[in-house]
Amino acid sequence: MIRAASDVMQSVIFSAVLDAVAALKKASGGLPNQLLRDVQAIHPNVTFADLPKELQDSIVETTRAAFTQLLKEGYAVGPKAEQRQSRPMDRVPERPRIGPGGRDGDRRGPPRGPSTGHRRGGRPPKGGGGKPKG
Repeated sequence: MIRAASDVMQSVIFSAVLDAVAALKKASGGLPNQLLRDVQAIHPNVTFADLPKELQDSIVETTRAAFTQLLKEGYAVGPKAEQRQSRPMDRVPERPRIGPGGRDGDRRGPPRGPSTGHRRGGRPPKGGGGKPKG
């Protein structure tokens, strides 16, 4: 049975969070104060290098496991160019449209509005913004 992508991602993220918490506990060495400091050091601007080594290792392992899980479930994982080459066409090709000029492939319709040469087809701007007189 094929699982929905959202179900696969939910289980991947859930296991990643559990692994990260376990790695934080391991990094603190069982000391509650150190665990609290490690957790408080995590904020939106933290970099990967700032995290404890155990947490970094956990993230690397979880990422590999996530890609493996997605592949096992049948989802394509890889660069877009590779996926486009290896995947069969998944949609019906467009048929040629008949434009106003016949079957020449011109998809544009007839021109809209007056062709006076002014922006938006209206009057020229105030102040004589056109040709100089004289």
